[in-house]
Amino acid sequence: MEPAEGPGELGFHGDEEIIEVVELGPPGPDDLADEMEDVDFDDEGAEEPDAEAWETEDDERVEDSMEAQDDSEVTFSLHSASVFCVSLDPKTNTLAVTGGEDDKAFVWRVSDGELLFECSGHKDSVTCAGFSHDSVFVATGDMSGLIKVWRVDAKEEVWSFEVGDLEWMEWHPQAHVLLAGTADGNSWMWKIPSGDCKTFQGPACPATCGTILPDGKRAVVGYEDGTMRIWDLKQGTSLHVLKGQDGHQDPLTCVASNQDGSLIMTGSVDCHAKLVNSATGKVVCVFKMENMAPKAPTSEGEEAESNSVESLGFCNVMPLAAVGYLDGTLAIYDLSTQSLRHKCQHESGIVQLLWEESSAVVYTCSLDGAVRLWDARSGKMISEYRGHSAEILDFAVNKDASIVVTTSGDHQAKVFCVQRPDR
Repeated sequence: MEPAEGPGELGFHGDEEIIEVVELGPPGPDDLADEMEDVDFDDEGAEEPDAEAWETEDDERVEDSMEAQDDSEVTFSLHSASVFCVSLDPKTNTLAVTGGEDDKAFVWRVSDGELLFECSGHKDSVTCAGFSHDSVFVATGDMSGLIKVWRVDAKEEVWSFEVGDLEWMEWHPQAHVLLAGTADGNSWMWKIPSGDCKTFQGPACPATCGTILPDGKRAVVGYEDGTMRIWDLKQGTSLHVLKGQDGHQDPLTCVASNQDGSLIMTGSVDCHAKLVNSATGKVVCVFKMENMAPKAPTSEGEEAESNSVESLGFCNVMPLAAVGYLDGTLAIYDLSTQSLRHKCQHESGIVQLLWEESSAVVYTCSLDGAVRLWDARSGKMISEYRGHSAEILDFAVNKDASIVVTTSGDHQAKVFCVQRPDR
């Protein structure tokens, strides 16, 4: 395979000076899309999907309380089964795309819930959906590995491809390039809409999570065997591999980078979050909560309660990071001292967390159907929003932090207005 040229840097401000930041080269941001070479690829046989929908305990009292309150402004209810994923268009934040267990994906207006178009043709649960960096394209991917890309203004499909069982999918931050990880351990990269393709071969186990670093030149991929790789997108080579004691003991569940890409954080089923220098591939520190051992079963026949890191992310304006756990713990870590700053407890497991773009406010959604806003400086909850009658499975926050869009096991997506006069 001929190596393709990589995209260049965007201007990101410096981080907390924990480690040295890697210097980036001068090429322009669209070089990767322009210069990726055509390659031949073998047809990958789709395996039977093995991912299951979120399962939660049936608790009638919780459901009754969830149904009693609806703080949302708009409800989108065209899905006929659980809604697994949501993304907002980055350019205007006026459009949302949602995908669900009904094998359907829809692009719709956030202001009134009006359908723009359906992304039709999927044959399995749509678990991944997102807009390109300039909102020109929207991509949808189902569990069986069928990925489709649509041109938003024309409302028409422009590209599709089939891989093995899909684990995750993400657009490049500066180019019309799509990256995806599959259950066979491969990560795929395509130029859109031409379909020029490269593959990054991981270990023979699922590529469970991944993200493209802000420089647009590298990607971080986590695997089921506990390893993490930093890939050079231009050369198609692995720059760093974390394995053994440096890696995790159980499958990775999530990865994230800080704003300038100098730091990476990985989360795992082993309940540890690791902070990694992206330039050297070295572990800076390991965050592990005290008393995080699985709870033993209280009666015969009952399974022990498991715990894992479900989501994590960096604050843009302070040297802070947040980690969300399946047992409902939100941990706020101080990166400058590498210590636990706050521990915020939820009654139910955290599904995902997101930081506001320009403040130290972190959002969580959980299996109890609520979205919560937390002040990371004080560790106090700012506000809580309810409206779903089942667990929230995904959510997105717009750029000015005025709205949150959620998806749920109750077959609905909802828009909440979260703008506060004092923020």
